[in-house]
Amino acid sequence: MGRFATTNLDLDGKVILVTGGTGSFGRRFIETVLGRFRPRKLIVYSRDELKQHEMQIDLAEKFDAQELSCMRFFLGDVRDRERLTLAMRGVDIVIHAAALKQVPAAEYNPSECIHTNIMGAENVVWACLTNRVKQVVALSTDKACNPVNLYGATKLASDKTFVAANNLSGDIGTRFAVVRYGNVVGSRGSVAPLFERLIARGAAELPITDTRMTRFWITLNQGVDFVLSSLELMRGGEIFVPKIPSMKMTELAAAMAPGLPIKIIGIRPGEKLHEMMISADDARTTVDLGDRYAIEPAFVEYQRQSYVGDYPTVAESFSYASDSNDEWLSGEGLMALLSDGAPERPRRRATD
Repeated sequence: MGRFATTNLDLDGKVILVTGGTGSFGRRFIETVLGRFRPRKLIVYSRDELKQHEMQIDLAEKFDAQELSCMRFFLGDVRDRERLTLAMRGVDIVIHAAALKQVPAAEYNPSECIHTNIMGAENVVWACLTNRVKQVVALSTDKACNPVNLYGATKLASDKTFVAANNLSGDIGTRFAVVRYGNVVGSRGSVAPLFERLIARGAAELPITDTRMTRFWITLNQGVDFVLSSLELMRGGEIFVPKIPSMKMTELAAAMAPGLPIKIIGIRPGEKLHEMMISADDARTTVDLGDRYAIEPAFVEYQRQSYVGDYPTVAESFSYASDSNDEWLSGEGLMALLSDGAPERPRRRATD
């Protein structure tokens, strides 16, 4: 059983759409769903035709034609509300993973980041309500908590949009939830693949922005499992935050390249020394679900059963940050995470 295992989730016969489906998360999510369930349709919605073509080739090497008969590939941008609305006809579940995520690029191109991450989120909400989608899970980031960069600020706005969307669903009944987690080991843009490339090239040193810096870490497989298990748990309006380990960046470098010197290059614009996923202000509405926290919605004008009473609340002064975390990664633990971050071998289902 994985860190965030599901127990009663059944996606057989469902129609599922993934925005940003050709990204690191989307590809792993699609492979996992194909390996575990039998959806009626599994729709990839993204704007890059080359990535879609490459994804189709990759999937054909891992699954047979019958298993892939449910796959659909829609070219489209989350900025295009009409195209989204068309793509979501008959969809039961939407996983919203599309976003502009590079911090420096967002700082240099703020309007582009705003249009995709904020207006795109609003378009997804509109299309879901128009098509009476049953469940929506939007991916967020630790940078959305007390943001100091534009990317984090746009994702905070996106989170607020999805949480508030539950108040708009009325008799439609669509339920929206958000998942927020830390750095994904092995994903594009993560520091671990950068270090791996530098080590493979025989670099004489590894760049570190600040010796004090810490980060939360989760693998791609764990991220997919967390989304699936949150889909099973969601009541609408909550922000799910996983309990995952922290690690200092200096220890990350030492584990990946023992004895290799580090070079301090200075903290980059928009970076924090430590990431936070739950602030002290959020603690008043946060409950502890065991393997994760749930930040409950502050405004509820729809029928919803609170987690309070079913699960304990956190202390009023509680915060969840990478430097004060209770769980820390060792070097051995990191290498295990890097191994787990590799593509999961599809589980072949028994034929009927």
